[in-house]
Parts: sequence; C-alpha cells; structure tokens
Amino acid sequence: MPFELFVALRFLREGRTQTVLIFAGSIVGIAVIIFLSALIGGLQATLIDKTLASQAQVMLKRPVRAVRIAAAAPGEAIIASVEKAPEREKSIEQWQRLLSVIRAREGVIAATPTAAGSAFASRGELSKAVALRGIDVDTFDSVIRFADKMVAGRFSVQGTLAIIGNVLAQDLGVAVGDKIRIVTAAGRGDVFTVAGIFDLGNKDVNQRWVLVSLRQAQTMLDLAGGVTTIEVKVAEVFAADAVAEDLAAATGLEAESWMKVNQQLLAGLKAQSSSSVMIQAFVIIAVALGIASVLGVSVIQKSRQIGILKATGTSTGTVTRIFLIQGAIVGMAGSIGGGLVGTALATFFRHAVKNPYGESLFAVALTPGLFVTAAGVALGTGLAASVFPARRAARLDPATVIRNG
Repeated sequence: MPFELFVALRFLREGRTQTVLIFAGSIVGIAVIIFLSALIGGLQATLIDKTLASQAQVMLKRPVRAVRIAAAAPGEAIIASVEKAPEREKSIEQWQRLLSVIRAREGVIAATPTAAGSAFASRGELSKAVALRGIDVDTFDSVIRFADKMVAGRFSVQGTLAIIGNVLAQDLGVAVGDKIRIVTAAGRGDVFTVAGIFDLGNKDVNQRWVLVSLRQAQTMLDLAGGVTTIEVKVAEVFAADAVAEDLAAATGLEAESWMKVNQQLLAGLKAQSSSSVMIQAFVIIAVALGIASVLGVSVIQKSRQIGILKATGTSTGTVTRIFLIQGAIVGMAGSIGGGLVGTALATFFRHAVKNPYGESLFAVALTPGLFVTAAGVALGTGLAASVFPARRAARLDPATVIRNG
C-alpha cells in the first residue's frame, strides 16, 4: 500500500466521528443531485412525450398566398372580402418529389403525407364537427405513434375503415364495428366502419380526430391526389427548429416545428432546468464547504503527527497528497453511497406517487450518464475541498508544531 494512502486511511480511521459526518454529508449531497436530476429529467421527458404524442415534430405545408387589394382612387372606397381557399388550393404541388427530398435530409428520421380538412361525423341524429385526416398507414405510425395508443379495435384505415378518438366514440355512442357517416364542408360524404378507437391523452384530439385512408380523404376533400401537409419526425427533438429551417429552404414549403407551437412548454422546461442547476450548485457548495471544514479541523488536530512526519523526512508534496487522497476517498464514498441512496429514493418515489389508475405519476430518468456525472461531481468536489487543508498542512513548521504540541 502506498505510504500516502496508508496515512490518509489512518487519519480517517482515527477521527471516526468526523469521518462518519463527512461521509454522510457527501453521500446525502450526491443522493440529492441524483434524485433531483432523475426526477426533473423524467418529468421533462414525460411532458415532451405527451406533447408529441398528437403532433409531428415538424409540419410542412404550402405557403399561404398573399392577399392583394387593389389600390383605391382618391375619394373611392373599396370593400374587400377575403375568402378561405378551397382545400384543393392548399394541396402541396409535386409532393411525392418533395417527400423524397425531405426524407433524404440530415436529421430526418421519417416523413409521411397527410390530407386534412374539416368535416362532420354523424350517427343517427347525433352530429359532431371533426378534423378529417387522411393518412398513409404504412408511414404515419413512424411519425406519430398510434398503433400503441389503440384502446379498442385495430390500427387500420383500409377501404372505408376509420379510426376515431375515445371521446368522439362516447359522444356518438359508437363502438368498434359500428358505422358513422362523415360529410365534409363541401358536401362530399361517405359511410365508414369504425375499425379502432384511440386515446392519445389529449381530450381535444380524442374528440375531433377521425383518421381515414389517404385516398378516401383526397376524394372527400376534392384534392385530386394531393396532400395538405407533410409531417416529419426528427432525430433530435430539440433540433426541430433547425431541421424545420433546413427543410423550408430545401423545399420552399412553410415549415413549423413543435418548438414554435409549444413555446410556453419550452419556457417551462427551461425554468425547470435552471432551477435544477441552481439547487445542484448550492448542494455542491454545501458539500464542498463541509468537506473542507472537517479536513481543516483534521489538520489542526493532527498537526503534531504532521510535524513529526515532516521532521522525519516526509516531503511537503507527500503531506499534500495525503489530504488530497482523503478528499478523493470521501468523493468516491459519496459517489457510491449517494448513487445507491439516490436510486433508492427515485425508485421509491416512482412507486409511491401514482395516479387514480394505479400508474406511476412521474417517470424518473436514471440513466448511466447521470451516475457518471454524479461520480465526477463527487470526486471533483472532494478533491477541490481538500486543496486548502492540504496546502495548510504542507505549510506547517515541524519544529513549531512539535514544540507547541
């Protein structure tokens, strides 16, 4: 065993009460960091996942045409009315070619064409305004996960099959296998069989969305083989703005990312992250001060032993390394013990806090990177906190401390 390590362990063993306190402070500090980071990370991941459950990360559509108003002659008044463009005029031109371009761009995982418009769904005397969405069933689920959100029936829109939300199903009083009539604002309609019922956790979506095949929607919305939007999933959700700008430049379409649509959510997530960083910083400072104070007291208490060591030929560098090793030992103990305690707290919290359905209310993100970061923080804090006591011990004059001791 190296001499510095032997002496460092002996000093820690002799001051048992101080050692227990310093280890406990380091373990509690790292446990708080792990628990807080896992809780906030899991909460943010859950919020983002629920937000993106019902929308694409990037949506591209045909640019809105500028409205031109003729200039009026002096003394003349012009009454202008702006009419909503027909659905066919919202269709993306050459969308098949643009879809290939989009899928080839960097940062894009998947893309799917959709044809969307307003309509009415009815059964008997009941009628509800809905958002009709024609989808390509082979690619839609890769952008917005629907197959695992089905609460009844199956994810299929072949022929005249349709998928509706659970709230709309309750409003119309229908179940899987029942028939509903869908009529667009232009008066085009057809009868569809409910193939499945979904629940995306969003009441508005569950109440309004009706999914049919792309071909059926094109016919009913008079799109003549066109699509109104191309929806995209990106590799990194927080890079959606950059990908949207790139896709807009490459295609000439109007691109909107989920980050632009959900600016309030992003502001809340940033506030959470900032709060977490501040709390962790104060915890680290408190732990560092605790380690430094205990090691500082240790220097005073063991000044005689340190003086004897220096008098017998122990170098100043060796004395410095003894206290640095003590700090490193405290840091390693904090990383291991804090990791175990933090994991236990996060796991307990996940199982203790549940919603009325018995499901965990908060997810906790206990990732390997979190433990590596916490271990680095613990070791760095232990070493940094031991620098001042180590320098103080190295400056002790052996003759003075032995004579006064």
